[in-house]
Amino acid sequence: MTLTHDDAQPGDPTPTAPSRSASQADATAASPGPSAEPGDRRRARERARLTRTRDPRVVIAVLAFSGMVAALMQMLVIPIVPSFPELLDADPADTTWIITATLLAGAVVTPIAGRLGDLYGKRRIVLVLVVVMVIGSVVAATTSELVPLIVGRALQGTALGIIPLAISILRDTLPAERLGGAVALVSATLGFGGAIGLPLSAYISVTFDWHVLFWTAAALGVVVFALVATLVPVSTLKTPGRFDLPGAIGLAVGLTGLLLAVSKGNDWGWASTSTLVSGLAGLVVLVAWGAYQLRVASPLVDLRVAVRPAVLLTNLASVALGFALFGSNVSLPQLLELPAETGVGLGQTVMVASLCLAPSGVVMMFMAPVAARATARFGARLCLVVGGAVIVVSYAVAALAFREVWQIVLVSVLIGFGIGLAYAAMPTLIMHAVPATETAAANGLNTLMRSLGTTSASAVVGLLLTANSVPFGDASVPTEAGFRLTFVLGGAVALVSVLLALAIPRREPEYERVALPTGPVRTS
Repeated sequence: MTLTHDDAQPGDPTPTAPSRSASQADATAASPGPSAEPGDRRRARERARLTRTRDPRVVIAVLAFSGMVAALMQMLVIPIVPSFPELLDADPADTTWIITATLLAGAVVTPIAGRLGDLYGKRRIVLVLVVVMVIGSVVAATTSELVPLIVGRALQGTALGIIPLAISILRDTLPAERLGGAVALVSATLGFGGAIGLPLSAYISVTFDWHVLFWTAAALGVVVFALVATLVPVSTLKTPGRFDLPGAIGLAVGLTGLLLAVSKGNDWGWASTSTLVSGLAGLVVLVAWGAYQLRVASPLVDLRVAVRPAVLLTNLASVALGFALFGSNVSLPQLLELPAETGVGLGQTVMVASLCLAPSGVVMMFMAPVAARATARFGARLCLVVGGAVIVVSYAVAALAFREVWQIVLVSVLIGFGIGLAYAAMPTLIMHAVPATETAAANGLNTLMRSLGTTSASAVVGLLLTANSVPFGDASVPTEAGFRLTFVLGGAVALVSVLLALAIPRREPEYERVALPTGPVRTS
């Protein structure tokens, strides 16, 4: 399939990796003689602009910051969720849509944005998503009503699609020797952006009016837009084709039905008509969508690529790892914040609890270069196995020791270590197994799989803790057995990710042009 550049002019030759002679020819074309026609000079200037290089460190820093801001949107309101019924004068069951809408929007938009990036330019779609995020932030910042706030949070949730696009931009623009570390860093933003964002959100919500959270998000979005527009190069690869609108609608409807059943099952009742109808309808639509994708000429998601063993097993492992990460994000803050009088909780404030979990995000960030070197030396598959194994150990420690604050911090740091290693390996495995024309779509699908894991974790962990609760004053609180069962489940799911990673083929036939260039990085 032909590859082009974002801003290539009609009639321009298709750019490819230049040889020495081609580079010399480009240099000659970039400086036309005095007899050149005006159109030739214009095309020469355009080629020079497209081939102008940026400092790779600047590009990496901008895209990593963009990914961190996108991840922050997912966790932005977590510290004030219990206060929303009072702040908005709304029913507690209704205010849960503030979280649900964000998760749904992120899950639905991410694979669609990836495909749009492959077709129309990845940087261009990143900028569109940033604009949508800023609009959502402003909507949320200017309202004290439930429905507009839900709409604003849904618009903020679309920012999740920035992360796979950023990874794909790195693949298109960086030299091979810098690619591993950069991909590891941006991939890890999905974890450390949320972990670092928790104390930031807690501080803002405690110190200022809660609307300041959304004004801060809007300001960060403006900064991201300016940085991406001015510092990220436009010469990212794309492929010609048509956007599969029916496929996008089918995926959106199917995912919405399925995720609604998973995320609202605790509120609606798992055997309720609403849950069953939503879940079954979503599954039926997704099955029909899959059949359609196999027949359409330019599918939203190439399922023939998605079922390749390396891609399929990595994506399934992503679901399990997303569950393991978010399971700790749900259970550990509750354990820290529950009153000590319950006999289970550690009696910490929201701010202190957020600071206790922040080191996990710092570990994920600093693990990025370590993970890149480990992937290059030992292979992405082994790094995924080791990362999952560390998370298994982390949950084993949690199940045995969670009565002191330092034990919770230790568990959180260990989980951050494992997630940092595993999340760095997954994009490498994916990009070694997909064609260059589908880099963003494949990374978008992988991010969607992580989102499915996090959404499932929120529902399942909530169900376990609710089912193992005892009365405390006017409310119910989870028991020690409930938390221990949650940790055992998290470890079991992490163990599943290890088994899936072990099943990934050590060697697999590659496409003529795989998404990840050959170089020092190994997949096995």
